[in-house]
Amino acid sequence: MPLKYPLYRALEGSETLYRVEGRRHFSEWQPLGEDRWLVHAHFAEIYPSQVLIQALIEGEGAYGVLSSEEWQRRRQRRVSSDGDPSSGTSLPGSKIMEMKERVDLADWTTFGLSAQAAHWMTARSDDAVRFALDWSQENKADLLVMGGGSNMLLHRDWDGLALHVGMLGIRVLKEEGSRVEVVVGAGENWHQWVINALDNGWHGLENLALIPGQVGASPMQNIGAYGVELKDRFLWLEAIHVQTGALKRFDGAACAFGYRESVFKSAEKGNWIIVRVAFALDRNAPLQTSYGAIQQELKDLPEASWTHRDVANAVMRIRSAKLPDPEKLGNAGSFFKNPVLQADAFVKLQNTHPQVAHYPQPDGTIKIAAGWLIEKAGWKGMHRGTHGVHVHQALVLVHYGGATGAEIWQLAQDIMHDVFSKYGVQLEAEVNQIGRA
Repeated sequence: MPLKYPLYRALEGSETLYRVEGRRHFSEWQPLGEDRWLVHAHFAEIYPSQVLIQALIEGEGAYGVLSSEEWQRRRQRRVSSDGDPSSGTSLPGSKIMEMKERVDLADWTTFGLSAQAAHWMTARSDDAVRFALDWSQENKADLLVMGGGSNMLLHRDWDGLALHVGMLGIRVLKEEGSRVEVVVGAGENWHQWVINALDNGWHGLENLALIPGQVGASPMQNIGAYGVELKDRFLWLEAIHVQTGALKRFDGAACAFGYRESVFKSAEKGNWIIVRVAFALDRNAPLQTSYGAIQQELKDLPEASWTHRDVANAVMRIRSAKLPDPEKLGNAGSFFKNPVLQADAFVKLQNTHPQVAHYPQPDGTIKIAAGWLIEKAGWKGMHRGTHGVHVHQALVLVHYGGATGAEIWQLAQDIMHDVFSKYGVQLEAEVNQIGRA
């Protein structure tokens, strides 16, 4: 039977306490003076600490096993001198665990489709996530993990627990020369985080401005725009295992990033809840302006004067002109991925459609603009009363009000079928389908 985390330990013959969050994460509580704790959060990267955490996990030698109640009783004898990192590198946030009933998810998703969640909770700490996981398992309630609700299409009511990941906080881990490593809570708004980074002179994310959603969702699909992907500035993330509550750190290789893909959408789908993400930014990061749209926006400024803020502003103007504001018109951004073709398949397509918009990739494949295919197939601006295709961007399906997820999905299927019949290119939805039969 797998261990359930956290585990609680004490160093025999002393007051020192340990809390083990996962196979590499633990916190150490050392007595300081008469009434205070000195708390250290550890990530076991090297051999000595790996040996220690293994002994803690197994409760061997001088490390006694405590119940959570006994551990809390001992901890409360003193006051922490530097906060309470009760979950590894946990960021500040309330630990209030409030369960609500019958919550309309229309207010929590950018499509704005009405769908009731039987139970709802916002988790602002790792402990709150674990509480929700235990509750869902004990009550045999299906779990729906939600961030900003910007990449999902709800097909029906959710009969289980909808868990909103709401960890907040931005913390500098290390500064070395122009390089800055920063860890960000999964519940932070993505765009506001990008702007915060710019305000601090931390560069590298400006091309990803105005992408909707929360920070925690960004690695799941390796968000990208205008020549930059999240993986380019990714350091690591920490996630909690759904079954065991164990905290684990994933580096870029472990995330298996691809085009709008990661291990969290494939082999590990549904197994982890991301709670924080760390980024490697650079005060002197090179400007990424290869996309013609950005250069067009910046053409009135001398190129030598272009700044990272200018690039972010250009991206925001481009996105605002093309993409509808979810606060005004329900949508989930780009509904379809840009298909990637092998060179021979692209040549075949280009022979019959010479004007097809495309972007050669470093590996020799060719990325095709899905919006071009959809627009040329005649779907741009298509209106079906309660929903349709946006008039300015064929990649975006929109909700005017009163539609169901099934109706919007039928529109998507009709588009995919028509594009394939006309161009021989199979489109794939980028938006997650929730509750689809």
